Amino acid sequence: MAEKVKEAQKVAVTNGAASAPNGAGKGPDVGDQSTIKQPDAVMPGPAEPERMAANDTAPEPQATSPAEPAYSKETYLNWYEQMQLMRKFEEKAGQLYGQQKIKGFCHLYIGQEACVAGAVSALEPGDKYITAYRDHAHPLALGTSPNAIMAELFAKATGCSKGKGGSMHMFDKEVGFMGGHGIVGGQVPMGAGIAFAEKYNKTGKLCICYMGDGAVRQGALHEAFNMAMLWKLPVIFVVENNGYAMGTSVQRTSNVTELYHIGRGYDMPSEPVNAMNVEDVHEAVARAAERARNGEGPTFLEFKTYRYKGHSMSDPAKYRTKEELEEYRHRDTIEAVRHTILTHQMATEEDLAAIDDRIKARVQESVEFAENSPYPDAAELYHDVYVQDNYPYIHD
Repeated sequence: MAEKVKEAQKVAVTNGAASAPNGAGKGPDVGDQSTIKQPDAVMPGPAEPERMAANDTAPEPQATSPAEPAYSKETYLNWYEQMQLMRKFEEKAGQLYGQQKIKGFCHLYIGQEACVAGAVSALEPGDKYITAYRDHAHPLALGTSPNAIMAELFAKATGCSKGKGGSMHMFDKEVGFMGGHGIVGGQVPMGAGIAFAEKYNKTGKLCICYMGDGAVRQGALHEAFNMAMLWKLPVIFVVENNGYAMGTSVQRTSNVTELYHIGRGYDMPSEPVNAMNVEDVHEAVARAAERARNGEGPTFLEFKTYRYKGHSMSDPAKYRTKEELEEYRHRDTIEAVRHTILTHQMATEEDLAAIDDRIKARVQESVEFAENSPYPDAAELYHDVYVQDNYPYIHD
């Protein structure tokens, strides 16, 4: 493991040194509405011609491990099942949104599944998770019932937030999921605060705090980074850089396009991670967790990832090309894990098909559960407002 860590650190330093954007000192032409691609030093390059399939559109899938797998059969099968559950759940949620059974805002995680699966396998029970409003996958990976998450999307009383939060405000304290937050960047100081509580109470646990690439330009992030480093808080800050803050390319909105460099301004250990590879995510989070538990303070990880759908269900994603989308689909993290499993004979096609069938049944069960659940009673408006049950100023 020590050699793996050293090699990963070596790669991170090399990428950091070589990742200055082309045309440094000259900003992008903001009048040009064509897609501006972000620097991609960590991600693998486009498919080589010899790897292209006969139809010249889809490269052959690549195993996550080029040689021998780094982890056990159980780990790979768990990653596959977790990520497939996230994917199929989100696909069903998108379908139900189109049928107007789910209303309001809805932000899907399709394409980014490794960002969660690799972190959960690297951390411990009792660690805390907090994120923004693209938040369905996190509790799924942590063990929240799909029934409770789907019911929350339907605004039903049986939802994990009692039907009061909806898509953007999932919570499940029992599994350490602290939300689901709708204010861009608002969860970053909260993540630092959770880590402060863990340190103060000497629990030995940490907080992993996710954010989108648009959040790194919020002032609250810089305040939180400074305090976290000053007090050496056990927190892992993760920016899920999917290339677009809503619909705007990173290069159009940030002078610093290699976002992990921002952490270095606070002397915070920071590195980029190919988050289309679940193994890389696992290893980066494991290194950061080890530092946090040893009292060495926070880490800032830039997960370079990609979402296949728009920012939300109302986003047609016309700011990017079909070719760009297909290029990232060829790197799909679930297909890569599947290929590793089959290549190294950890399971058969029939075994994986059985997992797929089980997931399909679980997702369908969650839909039926949500549809058959009641809406919250109107009196619920007055509950869960304050911790104190008899707080005197709720009613006139």
